[in-house]
Amino acid sequence: MQRLPALFLLLLSAVVVSLHQCTAFKEADFKKCASSGFCTRNRGVKGTQYSVDPGTVKVEGADLSATLTSKAASQSFNLTVRAYGPTVRIIVDEHASEHPPRYQIPDVLMSTLQQQTTKWASSQATAHTWTGSIGDVTVKLTFASFKLEVLVGGKSAVVLNSRSMFNFEHPRKKQEGDPADWWEETFNGHQDSKPAGPEAISIDMTFSGSQHVYGIPERATNLALKPTAGSGVVSEPYRLYNLDVFEYEHSSPFGLYGAIPVLLSHKQGLTVGAFWLNAAEMYVDVESVRDGQAVQWITESGILDLFIMTGPSPKDVTSQYAAVTGTTAMPQLFALGYHQCRWNYKDEADAYAVDAGFDEHQIPYDVLWLDIEHTDGKRYLTWDSRLFPNPIAMQEDIASRGRKMVTIVDPHVKRDSAYYIYKEASDNKYFVRKSDGTEFDGWCWPGASSYLDVTNPEVRSWWATQFTPDKYKGSTKHLYIWNDMNEPSVFNGPEITMQKDVLHYGDVEHRDIHNIFGYYYHLATAEALIHRGQEKELYGEHGDRPFVLSRAFFAGTQRVGPIWTGDNAAQWSHLAVSVPMLLTLGLTGLPFSGADVGGFFGNPDAELLTRWYQLGMYYPFFRGHAHLETQRREPWLFGEDTTRRIREAIRGRYALLPYIYTLFRHTNQTGIPLMRPLWFEFPDDTTLFATEEEFLLGPAIWVKPVLQVIHCASCFAMHSVYI
Repeated sequence: MQRLPALFLLLLSAVVVSLHQCTAFKEADFKKCASSGFCTRNRGVKGTQYSVDPGTVKVEGADLSATLTSKAASQSFNLTVRAYGPTVRIIVDEHASEHPPRYQIPDVLMSTLQQQTTKWASSQATAHTWTGSIGDVTVKLTFASFKLEVLVGGKSAVVLNSRSMFNFEHPRKKQEGDPADWWEETFNGHQDSKPAGPEAISIDMTFSGSQHVYGIPERATNLALKPTAGSGVVSEPYRLYNLDVFEYEHSSPFGLYGAIPVLLSHKQGLTVGAFWLNAAEMYVDVESVRDGQAVQWITESGILDLFIMTGPSPKDVTSQYAAVTGTTAMPQLFALGYHQCRWNYKDEADAYAVDAGFDEHQIPYDVLWLDIEHTDGKRYLTWDSRLFPNPIAMQEDIASRGRKMVTIVDPHVKRDSAYYIYKEASDNKYFVRKSDGTEFDGWCWPGASSYLDVTNPEVRSWWATQFTPDKYKGSTKHLYIWNDMNEPSVFNGPEITMQKDVLHYGDVEHRDIHNIFGYYYHLATAEALIHRGQEKELYGEHGDRPFVLSRAFFAGTQRVGPIWTGDNAAQWSHLAVSVPMLLTLGLTGLPFSGADVGGFFGNPDAELLTRWYQLGMYYPFFRGHAHLETQRREPWLFGEDTTRRIREAIRGRYALLPYIYTLFRHTNQTGIPLMRPLWFEFPDDTTLFATEEEFLLGPAIWVKPVLQVIHCASCFAMHSVYI
């Protein structure tokens, strides 16, 4: 009788996993603004009354400080305006009180940022305003009805709270008659206890004279963001909330696997950027107004910590953002070659055959990847000894031809006391906890799983020791890592993710750190490869740079490693939307990215697959990947003509490697992306501001890919590239 519950749970796990494998995007599984109390309370609400107390205004060095007061709520807040040369930082937080302080994100901003603070060159206050200037940048703060305007060269660039939509939900105690969604919320049977009550923040900003805004990835939509609010517009706002979205839709404002709360506005003569350092769930509305483009940001919790990058050029904005959050880590050369992946190469014989197939067909490649089926029952950092009995010999053999291998390591840890990773982490209380202090138990590929609390520096330090060959048995110096499912994905959780009221390091709720969880797991794994790379007997005096691919991401991920755009499909629409998706990632500081060539789901025909390789050769990260249930699609399986065209595309990538590697060094130094919209290089040509079907690779290569099927046999040729 005692075995029945275990059998039931095993069957339930199989059902959950099966459903996740076979079910396409289900809109009803995910929240919209109407089902998020903090969004419905704040979306489109104007007329909030906040003012600055003139008697509290104080300027000291780079900082202006003042007290911001809410007339309606009789609450006051700390306001700080800080200058970092051409970048202006605006911080609003609560005064110290009996309530716990709000979460502020560590580990994202550059440690050198404090050294960049710049004393205000001029500072003038009246009874109604304060004005400060540094170089061409002027900040004007209006007191009576709180408003902050940033001017560049004497002209308005962006105005905060011009539409009186700023709102900062203050701390309070629960009382009888409070609205139901203040203290708890239910979605699809999952209850969120919301112990801190309402904590949302809303801020509006208007980009004066601008007709286009860009950024706030990740979503499969246009490069220039379409309006989601305003007269005649019916749309969900853009959402930033990292989720495991199975077979996502294109042309949708729905948020996907990663979130970078960075927005750029561009017009002739001026590009401006805005970065809100906040990892909680966020909604963003875009509206075309008489004065330009208006944006409302709403987040569930945290503080307002907003950076305004004043340009004035597109390259200036990306470099200014890089000064705040860092530049792209410099990759090893092999990481810029072609990668071959599939869920899954089933055993060693299969891996050897694929490797040999590239040589037989004279197609270069650099890395062979193994998905989750290579492990012992989804226990990461292990091998299935039946399928991969000699993993070291396999890696050494493939490395003998100058190649590397990658294995997948996901953040869910199988709850098995005989599994050394689980036991050691559990004994040390390294897992995310429920509110009662017990381990959070969620479902993912292994079934019952716990999740490492990678927000804890001690946990990350421990994780960093797990990848050396003496710990990761069967690994070699030729093996690198892939982090998937790190949004985090929880099959039986709300929206296929973790409950917001579970607890992390310092008793911080998951709602405060959700969008940064994947960044921390990626960071911890990269630190592990850095630790491994310091072993001189393996790598020599100069050590080894890490390579870790991640699906989830946040601001700062560029310092860690590359990402890819997740579970796309073998459709022409997904081929086309990959271009604006990757361009957006580059504009928001994450240029080392790519889309699965051929589409993860479905079976591409020869033309679609060929066109994808012909585009993919210009992606910063170039990998072919496919789902478990798709037909095999190695480059030589579609006939001699298709093999020749794909061979030409991949060889073309290798011919460009010196140029691409040089571009990476440039972005490593400057923050300027590799893939660039045309307007990035030609910022005054208004006809290019919405162009998204072609792009520049660096300053010298113009790529115009074929993104639609061509009904002409003689027209089947490589797409045009202008150099």
